[in-house]
Amino acid sequence: MIIYPAIDIRGGKAVRLIEGDYNRETVFDADPLDAARRWQSDGAEWIHIVDLDGARDGVRANAESIARIRAEISVSIQLGGGMRGMADIEAAIKLGIDRIVIGSAAVSNPQLVTEAVAHYGDRIAVGLDARDGMLATHGWTEQSNVSAIDAGRRFADVGVQHIVFTDIGRDGRLEGPNISALTQMIQRVETNIIASGGVSSLDDLDAIKAAGAAGVIIGAALYHKRITLSDALTIGALS
Repeated sequence: MIIYPAIDIRGGKAVRLIEGDYNRETVFDADPLDAARRWQSDGAEWIHIVDLDGARDGVRANAESIARIRAEISVSIQLGGGMRGMADIEAAIKLGIDRIVIGSAAVSNPQLVTEAVAHYGDRIAVGLDARDGMLATHGWTEQSNVSAIDAGRRFADVGVQHIVFTDIGRDGRLEGPNISALTQMIQRVETNIIASGGVSSLDDLDAIKAAGAAGVIIGAALYHKRITLSDALTIGALS
């Protein structure tokens, strides 16, 4: 199971939100490059970056910060936020980003996912952010009536090999992941599921791994020092 330490960027700073609420923000690193250097030094093989401004507004406002991270960090980067069209995806690919996560646009324009997968294969992932089983978009500020599982199955059918599944109600709260919802997603969607939201302990990582997740994104638990990246990587590597 791949461990993805997270860096959420808003206004050029590395922050964490509670339940995706832009009014409940904590700044952890004034320069997100410092966080990236820390995760690389601690042994990460992948880093998960979200441009929060891009996710909400559809404009890649933190492109400069992300370019600086890519230029100085050698580990693989998974990037989401503001990927509304092929031009955004192509710009990230040219920057050297290893995997692109299409979020809101996957719901409003599923054809974009089909086109992106045709061009870039497994470098394209889809982010499914669910509240009570239904997808939320635009930085989680808008609620849809689309089932996360139904959407996941459709995207798997067109060749998406990685889905980032986030339970919004658990994100940033350090109350544990929604294992039931995660298990349903893994069992009903035939592709690699990366879990996100709620990780607070090593026991949570054990449960996520037992559910069959291909990877897990960890944010608040690392920033609040509930767990260390070294210990998380050890669990991820265990057979």
